[in-house]
Amino acid sequence: MLAPPPPASALAVLIPAFNEAETVGTVVRVALELTPQVIVVSDGSTDGTAHSAREAGAQVVDLPQNAGKGAALLAAVQAATAETVVLLDADLTGLTLAHLQRLVAPVLSGDLDMSIGVFEGGGFVTDWGNKLTPHLSGQRACRRAWLLGVPDLGAERWPEPAITQHLKATGARWAYVNLPQVAQVVKEKKRGFWRGAQARTKMYAALLTYRARRRK
Repeated sequence: MLAPPPPASALAVLIPAFNEAETVGTVVRVALELTPQVIVVSDGSTDGTAHSAREAGAQVVDLPQNAGKGAALLAAVQAATAETVVLLDADLTGLTLAHLQRLVAPVLSGDLDMSIGVFEGGGFVTDWGNKLTPHLSGQRACRRAWLLGVPDLGAERWPEPAITQHLKATGARWAYVNLPQVAQVVKEKKRGFWRGAQARTKMYAALLTYRARRRK
């Protein structure tokens, strides 16, 4: 006999966001189908991100200055009260309740300590990026207490390498979970080609040099 699902209060969805007014509301509305505890941290956004998130029904933490995704994620974790958290990027397209259930199920069942979502069939650019560096995905589910134990979580502009290193250090059980037809709005489309390409280069430079910087 299948175990009953956990109460919605046992789950929280955390969404760090910087200037994602056009997409964050859609992501929030899907997340609210999973749980009423949806927390968006507007990381010093200068557009209507915070307003869009509130209008969609999220609890919003509005940081006064842009501090990076790590600081925004830490603020979201600290604001949450649920035992299990789902991490989502604010610029997702094609997301459904079924995707969120698929992502969180192995953590809720106790089979995994963390699941990491990777895109499948959502679009060439985002599929390719996820397949090349799946460990850098922002779509995850895990226990809140475990995430709070990640060293440097709030200090890194991009926290995924710190999370990956903590997975290895703690011997956590983790696996990739395919998210069919989900994609992200690429930076080049949001900011224009050259500014977007520059932002992408800086992001990958920070992500891929994490170990070297932390050894200094």
